[in-house]
Amino acid sequence: MALLARGGTPSVADVAAAADVSRRTIYMYFPTFDQLLIDATVGAISAAAVDRAIDAGDAGTGVEERVERMVRAMHRVPPEVERLGRTLIRLTVEDDGRGAGQTRPRRGYRRVEWIESALAPWRDRMDPALWRRLVAAIAMIVGWEALIVQRDVCGLTASEGEELSVWAARTFLRAALREARS
Repeated sequence: MALLARGGTPSVADVAAAADVSRRTIYMYFPTFDQLLIDATVGAISAAAVDRAIDAGDAGTGVEERVERMVRAMHRVPPEVERLGRTLIRLTVEDDGRGAGQTRPRRGYRRVEWIESALAPWRDRMDPALWRRLVAAIAMIVGWEALIVQRDVCGLTASEGEELSVWAARTFLRAALREARS
């Protein structure tokens, strides 16, 4: 993301040098250089807005409000960023010729980090299994995949999809808190 911010399109060698890794290591995480560039571009465009949304407010801000702001920030993407997100999904789900037993690079790492950050004040309130389940449940209702289902499968508008994700996040949060108390 730092290389893109400087302008121009970096090469694989540029990225490897900046990350202090080999070119081979880059291809272990990103099967194509296009995927790396799109992932970095989407990250550069959306990361600051989501980080600000999670951190907004005072120290007494509740988890529900933190999660709602994160969900809304993840939904409010310009059309060109949505197109990049859809391209990233296509690049990461298409068959890339890997044989059986070979794993794909992990996607969604930023999403999980954002969710964990928004939920951080509750981490000590629940056991590790409930924590993982809550993070995974929220991960299902935000991000590119959720946006695609909301728009393409359910026919929702952007604002309807955003409200649905906020409602689902609140529902998961309240259910997890009830379970943690019992």
